[in-house]
Amino acid sequence: MCSTQRGTAIKFNPTLCSILILLMSLPFAKQSDAHENVVVRNVPEIDDEVLESIERYRNVRTASVVDWLGDDLLIRTRFGESSQLHRVRAPMGMREQLTFADEPVSGVLVPDRKEVHSFLYLQDVGGTESYQIYEYDLDHSNQTMITSGDGRYTGVSYSPDSSKISYTSTKRTGQYSDLYIYDLENQVETPLHIVDEVGWSFVAWHPSAEKALIRKYISVAESHLFEIDFKTGEKNRLLKKYGEISIGGVEYLPDGTVILISDHGSNFRRLHRINPETGELEVLIQFNDSDVSSYSLAWDRSKMVVSQNLQGYRLFHLYDVATGELSQLLPDFSNGLLGGARFNSDGSALAFTFHSAQVQSDVYVLDLATEEVVRWTKSELGGIDADRLVQAELVSYSSFDNLEIPAFVYKPKTDGPHPVLVYIHGGPASQYRPGFSSRFQYYVNELDIAVVAPNVRGSSGYGKEYLTLDDWKKREDSVRDIGALLDWIQEQPDLDSKRVIVDGGSYGGYMVLACLVHYSDRLLGGSERVGISNFVTFLENTQGYRRDLRRVEYGDERIPEMREFLESIAPMNQIEKIRKPLLIFQGFNDPRVPASESEQIAKALDESGIPAWYVLYMDEGHGFRKKVNQDHSFSVQIQFLRSLLDESIATSDSLID
Repeated sequence: MCSTQRGTAIKFNPTLCSILILLMSLPFAKQSDAHENVVVRNVPEIDDEVLESIERYRNVRTASVVDWLGDDLLIRTRFGESSQLHRVRAPMGMREQLTFADEPVSGVLVPDRKEVHSFLYLQDVGGTESYQIYEYDLDHSNQTMITSGDGRYTGVSYSPDSSKISYTSTKRTGQYSDLYIYDLENQVETPLHIVDEVGWSFVAWHPSAEKALIRKYISVAESHLFEIDFKTGEKNRLLKKYGEISIGGVEYLPDGTVILISDHGSNFRRLHRINPETGELEVLIQFNDSDVSSYSLAWDRSKMVVSQNLQGYRLFHLYDVATGELSQLLPDFSNGLLGGARFNSDGSALAFTFHSAQVQSDVYVLDLATEEVVRWTKSELGGIDADRLVQAELVSYSSFDNLEIPAFVYKPKTDGPHPVLVYIHGGPASQYRPGFSSRFQYYVNELDIAVVAPNVRGSSGYGKEYLTLDDWKKREDSVRDIGALLDWIQEQPDLDSKRVIVDGGSYGGYMVLACLVHYSDRLLGGSERVGISNFVTFLENTQGYRRDLRRVEYGDERIPEMREFLESIAPMNQIEKIRKPLLIFQGFNDPRVPASESEQIAKALDESGIPAWYVLYMDEGHGFRKKVNQDHSFSVQIQFLRSLLDESIATSDSLID
């Protein structure tokens, strides 16, 4: 067996074992300011000045709403090393911690009941994303894992009377997504849909609990929806006549009709209703040139909060199911991101989370009758002066083909020209949104760096046409969008085009590597986290339950012509074009972008003589969720940025001399 974390044994994995063998052959070192689960290579000691300067910023706390527990609120926040669940019984009341695990809690599900005695949540180990289901007993303050420990469990939902749950599991094969129903009282599991295919999920229970909706996800642009009869096992595909359409946010209404979010008949996503008997689809809600991104139903399904994605900002609207009346909620919160909408039991109040570029995430409650908003949590800024926090400015620039690319810009309040950090989001079908980032605020206030966060083609939130502009052989068009951004930066008098650094994670990590391949002469360097260095090796080594889904986005490496193309654009195969320093972060247990992607690029850069700082967290996966690792990566990132900026100043001074 190979072990990914102390005391945690996993089944033999040749990819992980090969990485361990490689690790043992490389000159890694422990860092005095690091801890036992991190190994580094080519990373210098972190300056005391850096550690002191980040102290205030790393102690920022946030809170987000999970759901109601009767008249109380269940929230997620962090007081120790990871995000845990807390109960708050009154506005600005004490946060009563319920879970105390080393690993963060995710996927929380509370039954729609006035008297709540238990709830469910998901938890993995070491970032492996092998989530198991736990039941928390509120009466006795204890939790029990109700799954076997094998495979990966996701998509949990309660039956209408909360006596059963449904979920997806890979325990049978480790790859295919089977659907099950589990009787909570009798602890009996019943298979519902077993098939050797990826992408299946249980999405909604029928009010009668005799049927359900299940979905096969093909891609961000296509899903198939079925209604399955529990007694007969018969599946009836809905919406087949509408062809390839996106399907999300699926729920039953009390009369058995179904609401869902789809881009059918429109460039943007709208809220629809379908009658399963007739198959006809009607539009309930649409916004001009923006998506319906999500919704949250009241317990009695009489009303819902609908979330609008307006150029990256998230707004709320209240929709009356019976009358069709739609009205905007919380106009004073329109400069940031509203989320987590949850109705209380009688539908009279709405709990929500809000954060913006200048305000960290906290929990509020809206009285729907009086429109009064009451703040329930006030998280700490860690000693940061709130008056120094800067707002994000929404801009756009023209790319190589005249496509307009939106971007958010954070600028220091001092005079320029300022060095620039270009932050590239992952996904790729994701979207940068102007939420709170203590790191961005540090860059702006302590390093005098301007941050530019573009939403290059392929980002969500700008219509399905924009979403598909980077698919398959159009992959590098999104990289060319960054080239156009460098041109835009050069035109800004308060930005310094000679001091630009690129930064990103996951797919954004690939973008960083690709930018260093194509634009090394225009960059100081780059930093990336869990990035893809070769789409072929990535597709061959990512977890089996993800592989076919990612092939739809990136291309199928089993097709010779596509494989040749993917190899041709791989940063790993163009090492000689990377001429600037790179900082690489990786989680050893990453099931999405395996650690081998970072290992191979780090080794190749070492052999080519290009400075490559490499940091590997042995107890993390795709992203870093433990505070000790977040703090360490923050300090290394700042040390790296300072070294690039100091080197650029030294080079400039030598040219002047």
